[in-house]
Amino acid sequence: MNHLDAINIEDLRRIAHDRLPRFVFTYVDGGAEDEITLRGNREAFAGLHFRPRTLVDVSMRDLSTQLLGSHAALPVVVGPTGLNGLCWRDGDMQLARAASRAGVPFAMSTVSMSLVEDIAREAPGRLWLQAYVFSERRITDALVRRALDAGFEALMLTSDFPVAGKREGDWRTGLLPKQRLTLATRFDLLRHPRWLATVATRRRRFVNVERELPPGQDVNNFVGHGMFDASFRWDDLRHFRDRWPRKLILKGVLRADDAERAVNAGVDAVVLSNHGGRQLDGAISGIDALPDVTSAIAGRAGILIDGGVRRGSDIAKAIALGAQGVLLGRATVYGLAAAGAPGVARAIEILADEFDRTLALTGCRNVGDLTPDLIATQP
Repeated sequence: MNHLDAINIEDLRRIAHDRLPRFVFTYVDGGAEDEITLRGNREAFAGLHFRPRTLVDVSMRDLSTQLLGSHAALPVVVGPTGLNGLCWRDGDMQLARAASRAGVPFAMSTVSMSLVEDIAREAPGRLWLQAYVFSERRITDALVRRALDAGFEALMLTSDFPVAGKREGDWRTGLLPKQRLTLATRFDLLRHPRWLATVATRRRRFVNVERELPPGQDVNNFVGHGMFDASFRWDDLRHFRDRWPRKLILKGVLRADDAERAVNAGVDAVVLSNHGGRQLDGAISGIDALPDVTSAIAGRAGILIDGGVRRGSDIAKAIALGAQGVLLGRATVYGLAAAGAPGVARAIEILADEFDRTLALTGCRNVGDLTPDLIATQP
């Protein structure tokens, strides 16, 4: 199947599955431990049902919105994901270009395989930097400073990664914990000659982190073993608020009291996230946390969610319950793996079409018409 023939995100997932070596697809597609949270992210959306309005003139519809005070063509952000260079050559750049062309923000991961400066130069648009707080805090500070100098509009601090979740699929392929691929994984690579001839011909490194390390220090070893600061706490959040003069976002919130504390610490928005089911298995989903967080901080800070967004109707449900938008993770990475930037564009196009249809079928003409009374938890 060609990416242009894909009619939904699951079709792009199938193309990605066929194209990628097993160890890469497992990294993209898998979650932590028993993958309860990974499945729960989708199930939480499935448990929400529409109570549509009828006999509304929906002949003219507007999908655009405001995200962090600026225009977005669709209430989505191409969210931060890692190892994109294993899905397609210059994968992070491909994602950024597609987001820019679609008129939506791109959140670049700390462990991007493209430089901050290159992204800003070659994919101009609304750029956000997702930052992990490293055990060597100077590295995080340096990356934040470079993003500021490059014109990034927002800094997104990730709070749910004091230690890495146990992603057992990655252990079985050998990607984790020592980055030593198993014999079976190596044999599987031979079944993917196109990937070997394109993606595998370039050494992929975490170039932004590498630039800040002493000469000769192995960046992959640093990233893979204890780079994250398990002591990161609320007082440290103020450190970043003081050093970042633009929009500040905290990602990894799942409690209303934490959302209130984040707002009091000066953040401009929170992302309700369980890291795509890749960290704490058994955590609630962002959409499950949304009603309580909306009650606590609506009107005081922006609210975004991620985790399990595969349909335009998922976007509509999140907005109706109080989110300003959603972060896309696997949905756009499947597109990336299928066809590079055109595949990402196809993923966004599919979601935009479904979102537009959902607006019409629920009696809504624009994003502002999506309100809580449209949602029921029982069919």
